[in-house]
Amino acid sequence: MAPTPSTHSGTSSARRSRSGSPDPLAWNAGTALPYAMRTAMHLKGLVPSGVESFKAQESRALEQLKMKSTNLEKYIFLSMLRTTNINLFYRLVLHNLKEIAPIIYTPTVGQACQEYSNIYPFLAPPNVVDGLFIPLTEVDNIDEIIANYRESISEDDEPEITVITDGSRILGLGDLGMNGMGIPVGKLQLYVAAAGLNPDRCLPIVLDFGTNNPNYLGNPLYLGLQQPRPDDETFYKAANRVVQGLHSAFPNMFIQFEDFSTDHAFGLLDQWRHKALCFNDDIQGTGCVILGGFISAVEQAGIPAQDHRILFVGSGSAGVGVAKQLVDYFVIEHKIPEEKAKAMFWFVDSRGMITANRGDKLAEHKIYFARHDNGTTQCKDLAETLEYVKPTALIGLSTIYKAFNEQILTRMSQLNAQNRPIIFPLSNPETKAECSFEEAMRCTDNRVLFASGTAFPEYTIPETGEVCIPGQGNNMYVFPPIGLGAVLCKPTHITDTMIYAVSKALANSLSSDERARGELYPRIERIREVAAELAAAFIHQAVKEDVAKDEKWIQLAKQSASKASVSSQSPDGMYSEAMLEEVKRFMWEPAETFEQLRASCPHQHHHPVVPHSSDE
Repeated sequence: MAPTPSTHSGTSSARRSRSGSPDPLAWNAGTALPYAMRTAMHLKGLVPSGVESFKAQESRALEQLKMKSTNLEKYIFLSMLRTTNINLFYRLVLHNLKEIAPIIYTPTVGQACQEYSNIYPFLAPPNVVDGLFIPLTEVDNIDEIIANYRESISEDDEPEITVITDGSRILGLGDLGMNGMGIPVGKLQLYVAAAGLNPDRCLPIVLDFGTNNPNYLGNPLYLGLQQPRPDDETFYKAANRVVQGLHSAFPNMFIQFEDFSTDHAFGLLDQWRHKALCFNDDIQGTGCVILGGFISAVEQAGIPAQDHRILFVGSGSAGVGVAKQLVDYFVIEHKIPEEKAKAMFWFVDSRGMITANRGDKLAEHKIYFARHDNGTTQCKDLAETLEYVKPTALIGLSTIYKAFNEQILTRMSQLNAQNRPIIFPLSNPETKAECSFEEAMRCTDNRVLFASGTAFPEYTIPETGEVCIPGQGNNMYVFPPIGLGAVLCKPTHITDTMIYAVSKALANSLSSDERARGELYPRIERIREVAAELAAAFIHQAVKEDVAKDEKWIQLAKQSASKASVSSQSPDGMYSEAMLEEVKRFMWEPAETFEQLRASCPHQHHHPVVPHSSDE
């Protein structure tokens, strides 16, 4: 089913209850439903008599949110709101994105996942379907599970995007089993809020393949499968059966793999990236957003690109994925041969600097960056490696809290006295972050080029009173527009250069004010504007590489003028204004008035037209 333009889309309903579907208009209008329409829908006497505007609804919801004493309580409140009045929920999110994004996703989602079994009954009304929970014991019944899901949605709501996890490596928190469902739910909320994916066509999935977490095994309150995780052969057989079932049922659906263990993350992506439209945010998305900020940092660091030495702390799927995309940047943008570009990178893991002759068997994904030029030198930890490498950039994906301590940060400043040090502590959540923005500023005399994975507060320089805003290399800048672009132009697969084009577009999206202040990422308040630009660049690159399938977008890219020709496949991050405006037309947004909501609901002709005030 081809996507249709969305002006004021509203939404048809929240996920339907298997025990009965409420009228979508009444469901999403709530207390704003006009009195005459209540009479026609036989609601007289069943709800309070007051009829209020959408603005009043939003003010009440925001006030209730502020009254919650903890972020977990706010998370639960927002989840219940989303599953009872999805239109109000997304109005609240979009009008207060900077405050609410850290609640519906990182860092609060980490705590929500840890508590997911305990809070699950309070996240939605009984029997509301809010995703798929697929146990290992039911994998052979995947077709029946999909059929059950189809019965819970309308014919027009066939999913066009899914986020799927097995909960084995949630953020920096480890194996959370079925409790990892909070991640797909949270990611899809950001797809909707940031890039305008239709919330009724988003499908969160958790593969409940057991857990090795002793806190859950034998715990009577844990709602997942209480058995250890399977061996690799069993895992891949089961996971592939699920993905194949989903792909057969929904062949155009965009699949995002999320928070799998490192080996399985690479394995699934390698198996499926050319068979189905899929993407791994940990591997590709993290690298994409960090590359966007890194491009800006290199421009501001004060030394030639080829003179950079980049030290990674943490060598999981995210770290290696980021590093490979940075290698591509030096190759494509600065014409450095791949082997020389790769030699600009060093890695540290739990055993020290990664070298080919360290004496241990390296995991497959670590081999590419293993050093061969170290001779007999082996460094046992970060401090030793720092002295050996003398890096210009320090990037953390280790999930080790305060790994960049005062000694490390001060030494980075000393090593880069003639240029600005680049320090990216990217681990999530804050309790796993390698350092804070304030620590990095203090230890580098406020010279640091900084980006983090989690949100940190602004820092005021004591001597001058200048307020500095930390860069946050949050994947929410890139995975939503990648998903939107994929849903629209339907590429056969997603190439590395399409991801690179998104990084370039992200770096290009900085406003003149943001550049003047030395910021590395656009302000979060502009995220929908930026997402449209990145999706347009993604589509344009897909057409250039001849992998887009949707003829509409192919013709638009070829016919409209842009700053770069479609005849050149170079990933420049460019797009035409016509492409940008068309992407914006397809971005879903919540109804801001009752009339917009009424126009968006199915079977709207069954509802009588009634007068209402202009602010509804």
